[in-house]
Amino acid sequence: MNDNSFFMNQEEESQIDLTPMLDVVFIMLIFFIVTSTFVKESGVDVTRPDAETAVVTESNSIQIGITSANQVFMDKRQIDKRAIRANVEKSLAENPGAAVIIVADQDSNTSTLIDVMDQARLAGATSVSVASEDK
Repeated sequence: MNDNSFFMNQEEESQIDLTPMLDVVFIMLIFFIVTSTFVKESGVDVTRPDAETAVVTESNSIQIGITSANQVFMDKRQIDKRAIRANVEKSLAENPGAAVIIVADQDSNTSTLIDVMDQARLAGATSVSVASEDK
């Protein structure tokens, strides 16, 4: 009987504990989720006008789309012109200091573009720019 108990103890000791490895994997997963950034697109396809002075902007931005029919889109949904300010304020609360980029169709009205720019500035956006295609 003593020999049997010796072999059972040896089997119990030979098991590998995977808990520390799982802890490291979960900590790495949390780290990558926290440090990743997500870009919210305006949600509408537009034909951007060409510009000679176009520059690339950072990915941490709030995008507002204006279609050729002067409809305003933000976060892949159509919004009313009166709701632009509230939506930009909400987005700035989530991403403080984010730049607002207006992606306007080349056939949209200038008055709609100006209204959107005014509402974004009234919401507290410090950087408001218009997207264009690089020649």
